[in-house]
Parts: sequence; C-alpha cells; structure tokens
Amino acid sequence: MSDMKTIHQTFSVSFRYPVIFTHGVFDPENSALAKALARSRLAAPARALVVVDAGVAAARPALCREITRYFRAHGAALELVRAPLVVPGGEQAKNGWNTVRELMTLAAAEHLDRHSCLVAVGGGSLLDMAGFAAALIHRGLRFVRVPTTVLAQNDAGVGVKNGMNAAGAKNFAGTFAPPFAVINDGEFLRTLPQREWAGGVAEAFKVAIIKDARFFSFLCKRAEALRDRDLRVMERVVYTTAALHLRHIATSGDPFEYGSARPLDFGHWAAHRLELLSDFTLGHGPAVAVGIALDSTYAMLKRLLTPAERQAILDGLKACGLPVWSPLLERPGADGRPDVLAGIEQFREHLGGRLCVTLPRSIGDKVEVHRISVPLMMKAIGLLRPAERG
Repeated sequence: MSDMKTIHQTFSVSFRYPVIFTHGVFDPENSALAKALARSRLAAPARALVVVDAGVAAARPALCREITRYFRAHGAALELVRAPLVVPGGEQAKNGWNTVRELMTLAAAEHLDRHSCLVAVGGGSLLDMAGFAAALIHRGLRFVRVPTTVLAQNDAGVGVKNGMNAAGAKNFAGTFAPPFAVINDGEFLRTLPQREWAGGVAEAFKVAIIKDARFFSFLCKRAEALRDRDLRVMERVVYTTAALHLRHIATSGDPFEYGSARPLDFGHWAAHRLELLSDFTLGHGPAVAVGIALDSTYAMLKRLLTPAERQAILDGLKACGLPVWSPLLERPGADGRPDVLAGIEQFREHLGGRLCVTLPRSIGDKVEVHRISVPLMMKAIGLLRPAERG
C-alpha cells in the first residue's frame, strides 16, 4: 500500500504592458518613456541601464547624447546609471553569450535591483538578446523595448519571447518574459536600409494571410507605397500587424506556447533553416517571405489555396520588394534532398515533439497540419523558381 500524497498547485498570473506608438521618444518634451519607466517603482527615481544597437547608433550619431539628455531632463523621475552601452546588432547580437554576460556584469556593477529597468534600443535580434539577459538578472529586471526596425515594431518587439541562437539552432536558448513596456517610435524607420524597410512587411503578410483577408488586400493595394517608403502607410501597417500579434497572444489561450500550434510561425520552419544555411546573410524578413511563398505553394498543391490565391500572395510579396525564391532552397543536404527540408525536423523539436505546421486555408483563414509530404514539398520548391522570374 503506497502512502504517497500529492498536492495539486494551481495559480494564474495576469500580465499587462503598454505598447506605445509615438514620434521622438528621446525628445525631452515627449513623456512616454518617462511615464513608462516611472511605473517601475513607488519611489523615484527609476534606475535604468540602456543598451543601444550599434547599427542604430551609426545611423543616428547623436542618439546616445539624446538619450543622456533625456534622462537628465527627467532627472526627478529617472536615473541613467551609466552612459548608454553600444553593442553589435543584427543576428550577431544573438550568437554567443558575450553580450549577455556583459549586460549581466554591468547590472551587478551598477547594483540594479528587480525594480530597475533595462532599456534596449534596436532591432529584433538585439531586443531578443537583451530581453534574455534581463530575464536572467535577479530572475527578471523590468525590460523596456524601443524597437527601431519594421520587423521589431510590428512583431519581435511586441511579444513575450526572448532568446539567442545556440547549438546550431535559431532561438535554442531563451525565455518567455513579457516586457515592462514597448515604445514604437516611427522616426527610427526613416533611416532603415531598404532591405530592412521591406523585410518587416513579410511579417505583416504572414499574419494577414492566416488571420485578416481585409488587411491582406490593403497590403497588396498599397504595395507600391510601401516599396517607395511612404512612412504614413508603413506606420499603419506596423500598428495593424502589432495589434494582430498582440490579439493572438492575448486570446489564443497559449501565450507561452506550451502546446504545439504556432500560427504566428507560418512560413518560419523554412525561414529559420534558410537563415542558418546562409550563415545569416539572408535576413529574417526576406527568409520569412520565401518561407511564406513556399508554404503557400505547398498549400495550393494540397488544394487548401486556389492557384489565384497563391498567385496573389506571390505578387503581393514581390510588389513590396520581397523575394519569393532563394537558391538555398535547392542546396542539397547529405541525403541528396534539399537541405532546407531538415528545417521540418528542427521545427518539430522546437515545438516539443509533435509537428504542427500552420498553412493558409484561403486568404484570412488557416489550418494546422501534423505531417508534411516531402515529395510534395519538393514539388513546391520546383514550382517556386519560375514564379520568382514571373
């Protein structure tokens, strides 16, 4: 007779954070950041360590001085514990532990406590890495994101994921830790290189194709304005995409992804593999665009999409300046088949054991599938090459 006893513990935790859309976040007259940071503790000033993406600092040489001036102007409520730290951005930010350790060491040296803030200014990769570091320090500093790219403002910067690349896999190490606040400043988008400007639109297409047919139509109709860097149109795209992402996180019933379904990773199993195969010379946005094109072609072959719907997706992506093909799709692996197909198994492991791939089922709708036909996916790859030239 066993005398084993069990206590079943259950509790819930509510998370709330603002996603603020503004201009001139470091203008002393703009109170958005000061108000966000002041929420961090009852007693002023709120102490903050600021880390800045080197690419953003190069594009805006006065940025670190602007940040210092902002904290000085709001000295009654805020304290900048040291000069802003400039670190490498891009995928390099997520490769290895060096910058994570540097942030942890600085946090200790400046005696930051759990009510202090780490503020990250940069693209999605920097935000991922800095958020990972913040989640480790004291089991969680208050983390404030100031995204500076389209991709970061409409996707990576507004959600609850943090992470870094390790063990040959993208985002192998990471945490689920909601930010304390997100501040999207449209002015940062003006200085983006064209590849990064267009790249973020891929995430807008991703969420529109599986969730919002009207938004998909808007993206296709305003593709020329997006390609030609119309900031007003882009800010509308950023806001709508961010809202769709946030709504999914809030209402899916699985914000920390304990299950296997990942609708917001539509197109990403191939995208992550393509990034790795390119040694990250293919940016995340272009890789996602190719992944969307591939999975949409597969969905057409599975008769989930009509040929016309698939063509509308390809035409919309290309009209915005995004690719729908990469030669890496045909690079052979050790078994002679396209190496990109190894991404299916990597994605299964990332999900937790059961494959679950989101495919479009008409524009604005989706279906989850648990098996991918390799011969059919190879056929989809073959169909994409001429589509790129079309």
